[in-house]
Amino acid sequence: MRLSKTVTVAGLLLASLLAASAAQADDMLGSYVARISDRDHQASDGYALDNAAQMVRQDRANWHKFHRRDRDDQGDEWFTTNDARADLQRMLERPGAMSSSTKRAIVNGEPLIQVDVYENSVRVSILED
Repeated sequence: MRLSKTVTVAGLLLASLLAASAAQADDMLGSYVARISDRDHQASDGYALDNAAQMVRQDRANWHKFHRRDRDDQGDEWFTTNDARADLQRMLERPGAMSSSTKRAIVNGEPLIQVDVYENSVRVSILED
């Protein structure tokens, strides 16, 4: 009976340590604010983008590569290269990165967004629709 209780306690301790470790593994690096304007709704070669992840990625390409910046845009230190922006798009396409209403606001308008950047993920929220 005593061995069973020890194994159970050890298991619970290990589970809580793993959970705490997983939560800390995605530390926040920082955030930036950007206006997703009409120019972010189009790819660099002119074709219309059709989803919010592509538009947020294009906003960063417009900031870093093409220097086409909206008045409300802020810089960032994470998405300076095309490879980093491809990673951004992949993270944006994951569940939980953006709510349905956030995606709709980006695709259908020109909202002011905040992008919270973590080691392994991003979260986008609307500041102004």
